[in-house]
Amino acid sequence: MRAIFKREFQACFQSVIGWLFLSVTLAFYFLYYYVYNLNYGYPYISYSLNAIAFIFLVTVPVLTMRVLAEERHAKTDQLILTAPVSVGKIVTGKYLALAAVYSIAVALISLSPLFLGRFGSVPYAESYAAILGFWLYGLTCIAVGTFVSSLTESQVIAAVLTFVLLFLGYMMDGITQMISSAGNLLTRLLGCYNLTAGMERLTNGQLDITAVIYYLSMIVLFLFLTTQSIQKRRWSASLKKMGIGIFNAGFCIAAAAAVVILNLTVDVLPATLTNIDCTAAKLYSVTDDTKRILSALNQQVDLYVLASESSRDEQLAATLQKYEELSSNIQVTYVDPAVSPNFYQKYTQDQISQNSLIAVCGERSKVIDYSNIYETEVDYQTYSSKTTGYDAEGQLTSAIQYVTNEDMPTVYTVTGHGEISVSTRFKELIEKMNLGLKELNLLETDAVPQDCKALMILGPSTDFSKDDADKVRNYLADGGKALITTQYTTDAMQNFKSILEAYGLQLNNGMVIEQNQERYYQNPMYLLPEISYDTLTEKVANEYIFAPYAQGLTIQEQEQDVRSYTELLTTSEQAFLKSDVQNMTNFDKEEGDLQGPFTIGVSVIDSQSEAQLLVYTSAMLFSDSADQQVSGNNSTLFASSIRSLAAQSESSSLIVIPVKPYTQESLVLSQGTILTAGFFSVLAIPVLLIAVGVLIWMRRRKA
Repeated sequence: MRAIFKREFQACFQSVIGWLFLSVTLAFYFLYYYVYNLNYGYPYISYSLNAIAFIFLVTVPVLTMRVLAEERHAKTDQLILTAPVSVGKIVTGKYLALAAVYSIAVALISLSPLFLGRFGSVPYAESYAAILGFWLYGLTCIAVGTFVSSLTESQVIAAVLTFVLLFLGYMMDGITQMISSAGNLLTRLLGCYNLTAGMERLTNGQLDITAVIYYLSMIVLFLFLTTQSIQKRRWSASLKKMGIGIFNAGFCIAAAAAVVILNLTVDVLPATLTNIDCTAAKLYSVTDDTKRILSALNQQVDLYVLASESSRDEQLAATLQKYEELSSNIQVTYVDPAVSPNFYQKYTQDQISQNSLIAVCGERSKVIDYSNIYETEVDYQTYSSKTTGYDAEGQLTSAIQYVTNEDMPTVYTVTGHGEISVSTRFKELIEKMNLGLKELNLLETDAVPQDCKALMILGPSTDFSKDDADKVRNYLADGGKALITTQYTTDAMQNFKSILEAYGLQLNNGMVIEQNQERYYQNPMYLLPEISYDTLTEKVANEYIFAPYAQGLTIQEQEQDVRSYTELLTTSEQAFLKSDVQNMTNFDKEEGDLQGPFTIGVSVIDSQSEAQLLVYTSAMLFSDSADQQVSGNNSTLFASSIRSLAAQSESSSLIVIPVKPYTQESLVLSQGTILTAGFFSVLAIPVLLIAVGVLIWMRRRKA
């Protein structure tokens, strides 16, 4: 077999065929690589690999058409039929030679993620899972072409038939949709020859073992069929021919059936056993919080998906499958809107889109519109919308908590003093935690409502009245909980400050200037504070929190104090407080400026009254713009803060799963680097390969 492999491998490069195959494959890949990865800065090479999957319809027939057909045309196949080496080894040797030629191209492609890694963060696990899928898909196509080449002595016919078979495998998804959009036994059997489905799963960020098994089994099947095709020609034209032929055909059918049964069996295995999540954000995994909630679930929850199984969102379907596998009390049902168009009206009168979800437990239900599954934002350069996050787990876990818990706490946000309103992303977080959110104007009430689980005072710009401050202090004295942010203002804010001073916190007049360059972003007032490890900050302890325009906070030591203080966010010792902010002309320290370090985030717990305060001195800390600067870390801190206030313990009803970022930050390459890399990859390498192939062919022809 080694001699056959060596002979066939050398033959590929002693003619133009091998060089042409490498050149065309790499030229098409590097063309899309130049556009998507170099020019647009996408860190995912799966974009480029998916774009060139069609190339095998042309290159593989050219590569494989001669491998066995030429032997038959030149009558050298008689040597194969009479050789002491088994036909299986001959076929395997020839196939491995072609696979080695293709693997050279894949090896060069495998270097491209390493090059991109010089210009930013690249998801290497996703990249190489995608390359694995591309490699296996190509190897399967080569196995198909090898089989077809064994059926005829005409290279042209072999090339045409290979193209037809590969085209059917490439288009099988569309063919089955045309036969039945709902799916049936025929479409399921035809789907066994869907050659691109496995590659799509592997290029979507998962190491899908079912896809790997599918491709390996298909390779083995087509090599087996190739062996049987050649083996059949050994038989003499005797009376036994018909019997042996029937046996051969039956053997081939049995082998094909075995492969079909194997793959159908593997497909029904739990995704937890067959899928390895390779995405950086773990898009296809569920968090420990969700696992804990599902393991404790003791009520039946029905999740209805408004879509047929054939038109479902595959990524969402994979997430739903994990929920079913993690709890026997979760039941997922697909409802085809074409069959039951009014089904959703039992749960909502609002119009909802296809692939939306409805969670139902007893009499309680919650609708998750499909638009909330994916987070999108507008690219104002192209005025197009792009997907930035995947929130299926967050929405599903929130809905399950909602329908299985009737006691939903209420959070009040104080208004009437120029407070900052709760921004969109943070409202969504409160909703996902299944908390009610109401506004509270202290002028219109005698006291903070009894149902107030937590009070939010977000950066007031005008002072409280003495009466308003008394209402807040009375609420806290009765064991209330409050989240307070502050903002710099020229108003003395004495009444507002009295609320903080009652709990040993002194808010210093002025704004913090950070002089440690590692502790601010672009502007010395755009703080990146040091984060102390605590249950409140454990999820962001190793990340950045963005706190622009913060004030300084000093904790007053009190004798026989019954309060415990936990500093959450602090500045460096190099920070100072700019007292005269209105007249400042630079970021230099001046006489009268107070030297740091300062506390800008603190937790206060009063052991006597059981009051709890969380105070942050940056009013913009919990804003959408600040949160985006640190990839959602500020909102994660906000969720932890609200949860600690609204529940005495880590209650499952207050668990919130943040949106998982769908894509990583774009790479940044200079125009010179783009043009240079594009020239060598798209032009120089393919042209050089063709030139070498033509030169070798011309020399052999002259010889």
